[in-house]
Amino acid sequence: MRPPSVDALARELVDVGLPHPLLVDAAREAIAAGDPASARARAEAIARALLRPVINATGVLLHTNLGRAPIEHHQEARYANLELDLATGKRGSRSRHAASLLARASGAEAALVVNNGAAAVMLVLAALARNRSVVVSRGELVEIGGGFRVPEVMAESGAHLVEVGTTNRTRRRDYEQAVADTDPTPALVLKVHQSNYRIVGFTEAVSVAALADLGPPVVADVGSGLLDATTPWLETGPPAWLSDEPAVRQTLQQGAALVTFSGDKLLGGPQAGVVAGRAELVKRCARHPLARALRPGSLVLSALQETALAYLRRDGDAIAFWRMAATPLQALRQRAEALAQEVGTDAEVVECEATPGGGSVPGLTMASVGVAVAGDHTAALRSADTPVVARVHEGRTVLDLRTIDPGADTLVAKALSGITA
Repeated sequence: MRPPSVDALARELVDVGLPHPLLVDAAREAIAAGDPASARARAEAIARALLRPVINATGVLLHTNLGRAPIEHHQEARYANLELDLATGKRGSRSRHAASLLARASGAEAALVVNNGAAAVMLVLAALARNRSVVVSRGELVEIGGGFRVPEVMAESGAHLVEVGTTNRTRRRDYEQAVADTDPTPALVLKVHQSNYRIVGFTEAVSVAALADLGPPVVADVGSGLLDATTPWLETGPPAWLSDEPAVRQTLQQGAALVTFSGDKLLGGPQAGVVAGRAELVKRCARHPLARALRPGSLVLSALQETALAYLRRDGDAIAFWRMAATPLQALRQRAEALAQEVGTDAEVVECEATPGGGSVPGLTMASVGVAVAGDHTAALRSADTPVVARVHEGRTVLDLRTIDPGADTLVAKALSGITA
C-alpha cells in the first residue's frame, strides 16, 4: 500500500493551527517512520514546544523555567522615542526612560539597562577593570544558573581576580592586605550576594559599609533586585520572608559605588540587568563597546519603564510578583475552597509553603494554600489546553494558589476536573 502524499497528509492537519511548512515537517517525519497516523501527534508536539502561556501552580513565584516574574505588557505596533529627544529633535539616549526612573526609585545618581544580570556584571568589569585587578572574597565566587561562574565572567571581561579570605570567613583586613599588596592598586572591590545558597555556621563576611573607605570603588552585585528594604510599595511593610535580602537603595547608602541587579526577580519586571550608582561610573559603562552589544530593545525597556513607574507610584498591586506575594492567606483559602468544590470530592484544600525562587532569598518560604488530588497528574495537567504546571508532594499533586492568578481559577478547575473524571 502506497503511503499518502506529504502535502495531502499535511492538509489534514490544518486544524492544529500551525503554518503549513511545519505541518509538512510533521507529515514527512510520520511517513518516513512508516507511521502516517502519527502525523497529528507529531504536529501537536511541535505546537506544544512553542512558547505559550502556562499556569504556574508550583508555588515558586519566580520560576526560572517559566520565565521568572510574570509581566503584563501591551504595546501597539507604533514607533517610540527610543533614542530621540522629543524636546530638541536630536538623538537621545535609551537611558533617559526606564533607566532614569529606576535610578530615581533606588536613590542612584544614574542607571543603565542591559539584557540580563550577568551582562551587567560583565559590562562593569570590562568598562572599569579590564587588565586590572578586582578583589573578591572566596566565599562569594558563586555560580549562577546555567553554570556561569564569577571567575569565568571576570576572565571574559579582561579583569584579573584577586581572591581574599576563605570559603566561610573573610575579614576586612583580608581586603586591606590585598589592596596594599596589589600593584597597581585594584580597580574595584566586588561584593557578590549569595543569592541562591547560604553558608551557615562558622562564618564571617564584610559589609559594603566596612569596605567603602578602602580606596577602590565597591561594586555590589545584589542579584535579585529588591529596590528598597522598606518596601514602600506594600501597605503592610516588609514581609518576614525577605529577611536579610540586600536592597539596592540601602546598598548604595552604605557606600557602594555601583550596584548591579536583575530585572526579572524581586524587581518583578522583564528580563534585564541594571547598573545603578555613581553617574561618572555609569557613564563609563555606557560608553564601553560592550554596552551596545548588551543593550535591550524597546519592548523590554517599555515593560521595564512601566515597572519603574509602578514603584514610583508605590503601587505594589500593579506588579504581579508583589501582588501574588502579598495576597492574604484568607483570600487564598477562599479560592482554594471554591476550586475544590467545583472539582469535586477528589480535591482537598491543603496548607502549603510557597517560595520566592529565582535565585532570591534562598531557603525562605511564605505560607500558602493549595488544592491537592491523590496521585501524580502533572503530565496530564501539562497537556491541558492551557498547560498547568504543578508539583507532587507525598504522593499527591498539589496546586499552590499563591502563584495562580485568580483569573485562571476557572481554567485550573477545568484541567483538574478532566483528570479526576
